[in-house]
Amino acid sequence: MSTLPPLPTPPAGGGTSRPADVAKRVLPPNPKAAAFVALGFTLVLYLVELADVILPGNLDHGGVLSRQADGLDGILWAPLLHAGWSHLFSNTVPVLVFSFLAMAAGIGRWVVVTAIIWLVSGVGVWLVGPAATYTVGASGLAFGWLAYLLVRGLFNRSLGQILVAVVLLGVWSGMLWGLLPGNPGISWQGHLFGALAGVFAAWLTSRGERARGRKAAPEIPGNLGV
Repeated sequence: MSTLPPLPTPPAGGGTSRPADVAKRVLPPNPKAAAFVALGFTLVLYLVELADVILPGNLDHGGVLSRQADGLDGILWAPLLHAGWSHLFSNTVPVLVFSFLAMAAGIGRWVVVTAIIWLVSGVGVWLVGPAATYTVGASGLAFGWLAYLLVRGLFNRSLGQILVAVVLLGVWSGMLWGLLPGNPGISWQGHLFGALAGVFAAWLTSRGERARGRKAAPEIPGNLGV
């Protein structure tokens, strides 16, 4: 039988997870850049709401108008619009926290995840939202990011991300009631489709990451036959 040289012995402690390794899977690789992006996006929301107050027109009519052809463009603009300052204030902290944590895999990955949530949430509202009603607000994004953060650890098999999900669930579990109908003036449709999009985005991105990992992994030679 043919023999091959033994595989190199891994360094001591190589099989254990260190705090630094866990942090890499939980926090953005560049926290300052991630904070800048999260704050910048939130600032845009405030500037848009300020413009809505100052300008004579009603920017909220740029939201999603369900099942109307001229309401399709609202899918692009609705997350940037809010029905008053109180609506925006209620979305500010979730948008800041969830968008920042969702950048753990990098800003590029966050852009992909956000685009999926943005489009799916908007299309869902357009399909099943209340008739003759404009739907606006970034809460669909917030629910999408939260759902993404809650399930990505399961798809990635990351203990650190699962622990973060447990903490988020403990702090923000009350938000999950927003997935159910019954509260007048609240778009549970946007919340629900945003959350479904977040789960889909977590599955899709983790699937691509595992595929890249398989391609990058070197083949381990085995014993050759006689």
